[in-house]
Amino acid sequence: MERPIVALVLAGGTGTRLYPASRSDRPKQFLSFGEDESLLAETVSRVGFADETYVLTRESFADGVRERVPNAAVLTEPEPKDTGPALVYAANRIREQVGDCVLLCLPSDHRISGPFETVARTAARVAVETEGLVTVGIEPDRPATGYGYIKPGPSDNGFAPVETFHEKPDRNTATEYVREGFYWNAGLFAWTPTALLSAAASSPLAPMVERLDDGDHDAAFAAVDPVSIDYAVLEDAENAFVVPAALDWDDLGSWDAFERVLDSQDGNAVLGETVTIDAAGNVLASDGHVSAVGVEDLVVASFGDRTLVVPKDEAQRVREVVAELRDDGRF
Repeated sequence: MERPIVALVLAGGTGTRLYPASRSDRPKQFLSFGEDESLLAETVSRVGFADETYVLTRESFADGVRERVPNAAVLTEPEPKDTGPALVYAANRIREQVGDCVLLCLPSDHRISGPFETVARTAARVAVETEGLVTVGIEPDRPATGYGYIKPGPSDNGFAPVETFHEKPDRNTATEYVREGFYWNAGLFAWTPTALLSAAASSPLAPMVERLDDGDHDAAFAAVDPVSIDYAVLEDAENAFVVPAALDWDDLGSWDAFERVLDSQDGNAVLGETVTIDAAGNVLASDGHVSAVGVEDLVVASFGDRTLVVPKDEAQRVREVVAELRDDGRF
């Protein structure tokens, strides 16, 4: 493949569901969660095979990005409006700066092990050969209800057309999806800038594409509402393809996910110093010390001057806490 691979790392979010570790001035991609490097630095290292690497973030995070990944180019978006506007904006800017290339787009908050480079290069090849929109589908190892799913069509030469995208299912539906050979939608994409911008021009993001062509970036963002790339473009695209991936993959989106990636101590997932007595099935995370006595299936997260306690199966409700704190200017 003659086109250069440009890795585009999305790092503009704050990670509200990982409060209180993540805060408005300390997004989760800047944190290491027990590893040697931040999630952002790990991600940039993972795409070290790319010819160039860009990080897309918000202006207030730009200095922090440069500090953690000094070898990556930094793009800042005028305002955060979800992945649809972000990816379309980045495709326009990178095409201006790099020219004819293939973009490998990935979030900055995933933990991945396995043959990632092989999968990524396959996705990039398919994007060039088909001139389509390519998503990486993770082969599921459980009926997870926290991920979207992809139904593939007949496979050919390492990829398949996407028949349908499916939103996060309930447990029974997820079990059926796994049985039928669906993939997890991991939010890992490959496409040429031209392919994405052409598809976006026939989507709700069309007003943005028009203004980007005129060079007015602020007006481009003002012209559209927040929307994910899945809703805006991929779900209705006729040229969407999936590359299957047998990777150990996890989206560190909420505290309950850490049960799958942290070491277990006495039946609890632990990050930081802890003492547990008759406690099991908990996620205990702290930059100080947590003691848990006689409790089960809780998340206890304590960072700085903030502590969160929530049932593990209601970990998504951390967003409600953050919403109240934001209203009071305390996030």
